[in-house]
Amino acid sequence: MTVETCNRDRLWNSIMEIGQIGHAEVKGSKVGGCHRLALTDKDKQARDLFVSWAEEIGCTLRVDGVGNLFLRRAGIKNDLPPVITGSHLDTQPTGGKFDGVYGCLAGLETLRCLEEQGIQTLRPIEVAVWTNEEGARFKPAMLGSGVYAGVFKLEEVLATKDESGISLGDEINRLGYQDQINNESPGCYQYYELHIEQGPVLEALDIDLGIVAGVLGMRWYNVEVSGRSCHAGPSPMDLRNDALVGTAEMITELTKIAASHSQDSRCTIGELTIPNSSTNVSPGKVQFSLDLREGRLADLDELQTKAFEAMHRIAFHHKLELSIKETWSLPTCPFDETCLANIQQACESSYPDIKPHTLISGAGHDAVYISRVAPTAMIFVPSEDGLSHNEREYTSPEQLEKGCNILLNTIILSANTH
Repeated sequence: MTVETCNRDRLWNSIMEIGQIGHAEVKGSKVGGCHRLALTDKDKQARDLFVSWAEEIGCTLRVDGVGNLFLRRAGIKNDLPPVITGSHLDTQPTGGKFDGVYGCLAGLETLRCLEEQGIQTLRPIEVAVWTNEEGARFKPAMLGSGVYAGVFKLEEVLATKDESGISLGDEINRLGYQDQINNESPGCYQYYELHIEQGPVLEALDIDLGIVAGVLGMRWYNVEVSGRSCHAGPSPMDLRNDALVGTAEMITELTKIAASHSQDSRCTIGELTIPNSSTNVSPGKVQFSLDLREGRLADLDELQTKAFEAMHRIAFHHKLELSIKETWSLPTCPFDETCLANIQQACESSYPDIKPHTLISGAGHDAVYISRVAPTAMIFVPSEDGLSHNEREYTSPEQLEKGCNILLNTIILSANTH
């Protein structure tokens, strides 16, 4: 296949320009961080800039009911379902400049290259900007791609409120999208998402390209441990019913279980709350979040069983009551073999001296939901020090260029398939 190359400087400069919207100065960061929550004024500003760049090269815009943006470059046969690539422009509260944004800007760079070189593709190509991927403002994460894939009902998502009580639907209207909405989707032939790894594997292997074969299954829980509060002074240690002591033992045991379960096992306690806490009162109630992840469904079931058994055993030992409620889940997600083969072919043609590493993503991506309605695969490039969702997140221009070249040639291959 003929190999095409992107404009590295233009790609980098576009990422940096978007990054100035919500830019945060960060000591020790090479490019600074970014604060741009979904459907805020800053997010709309970034979206408008992105749309203006795409329209400059003749792309047309479609907005669906949840605010997903689709920038379309026409093909020779526009009645065929398009090849779609993309990601998101929203960030974490203290996020970086590459997570999500890179996938959108590399998609735009792909269209820019095709336009400059006068390359026509059989199928149309669309670059998608998915709404609220991060879930930092409206929960859960990946609401835009979830609505697109039919995982979430549009009406329920539009009614979802942030911590200030503002609904997602209200923000869609406030930002002016209600007059642009067109829910007549042309479908999707294949979907490709380019992303920074957000982990340390590629960097540790000194490999600049990763082919993502799938995504770990995930389950989130709210756990509540209840005992009895008592005065710190008059209450002997052996007569206490301390919920925090039991919780601490649970957290230690959960971490050990995941560490010894399998290479793909993950266990994270990211939030812990002690209601009505006081220095001289032993806690009578503790609430914490539990995030379990695994590569195969059977392994995830087994990890959950071991985790629940451990928590119940510890609660019984400390005479505590235990409540575990699942709040969100994402099934294990193997990606499409044909899409993976297309990426592999693009890698072999573009960088014959680089053997890409095949890996499983530990983070959720819009590609997970899109894979339910279209053949899907992902491409990774390294994250320096494995950092992401972090203001010091960084990937070099050279590594970004390599990933974009793979995306470009994969898209050409896919979009010229009947």
